[in-house]
Amino acid sequence: MTAAGGPDARAQGPGADTAYAVVIPTLGRPSLGRVLAALAADRGPRPARVLLVDDRPAHDPTPLPVAVPAVLRDLVEIVPGRGAGPAAARNAGWRRAPEPWIAFLDDDVVPGAGWADALTADLAAAEADIAGVQARIEVPLPQDRRPTDWERGTAGLATARWITADMAYRREALEAVGGFDERFPRAFREDADLALRLLAAGWVLALGERRTRHPVRPAGRWVSVRTQAGNADDVLMRRLHGPGWWARAQAPRGRLPRHLAVTAAAAAALCAAAAGRRRGAALCAALWLVGTAEFAAARVRPGPRTGSEVRRMLVTSAAIPPAAVAYWLAGELRHRSVAPLPPGSAGRRGADHPLFDSGNSGNSVVHD
Repeated sequence: MTAAGGPDARAQGPGADTAYAVVIPTLGRPSLGRVLAALAADRGPRPARVLLVDDRPAHDPTPLPVAVPAVLRDLVEIVPGRGAGPAAARNAGWRRAPEPWIAFLDDDVVPGAGWADALTADLAAAEADIAGVQARIEVPLPQDRRPTDWERGTAGLATARWITADMAYRREALEAVGGFDERFPRAFREDADLALRLLAAGWVLALGERRTRHPVRPAGRWVSVRTQAGNADDVLMRRLHGPGWWARAQAPRGRLPRHLAVTAAAAAALCAAAAGRRRGAALCAALWLVGTAEFAAARVRPGPRTGSEVRRMLVTSAAIPPAAVAYWLAGELRHRSVAPLPPGSAGRRGADHPLFDSGNSGNSVVHD
């Protein structure tokens, strides 16, 4: 007997079938062409199919703007999505692929040289209890200056666990747990949620040897404010996996407690001013100013400190705390009736196998 949802006799361990499909959810960004060009140039084992899931809004009638390289034309299939986010798009993709392994790629990464050979080696080395094998993500940063706030945030993907920028999952494991949870609407936490459910069901996740670059894509000046929407997804993670999910997912806690305090100080200053309590308003405003200045300094200090970057940090450091709190409150309201997942059993193989073992030459293991 195996743990519920865990590996069974169908998984043959090392040397088993390494046939794979590639699933790429996409909004039709120009970077998709780089991904396909890298796959086309690779001389290793071809995927059985490449599924491009069109995740643009369902009402967009225009064809997906992509030029498929000639060598991939017989392999590429465009799958209609619902515009419901990457979790739903990935589900639409892998459910169309019968192959034993599904290699998920984002549409803004660049698979490295020899990617297909390295992927096949990763899959061949996977023991029967390994549900997924992650690539080693490299984020190229400027060499002539310090990275900006946005560049540093993207660089965090290089050490993030279980991110689907390049993650190969055993189809059997995806079937066992139902795939991605489509209640996660953004490219944030949907991968950690899937990983925690697989681990609880007795599977193991591994870090492979293949390498993929994740370039820093252009972003607007308000990107750091928009990304605060992830606070609502953190609420859903807590509802599903309990308050200890941060440690199990090895995810950074972020600054939400400080954002709550800073936002409360601002609200109290406004209320005190409206009530004519000038001294109380001044005190609360001073607390807000100190908290905002500390946050801005923490973001400016490691950056390039150019005039434009400093101005952007000052403005967004004032906007981020209330945005984070607003999204957190919206998440609490939206997910108030979500029930926690039933406790899973890790099973002997899942419990005894090292989750991350960088000394193993075969395998060892962040948003938009």
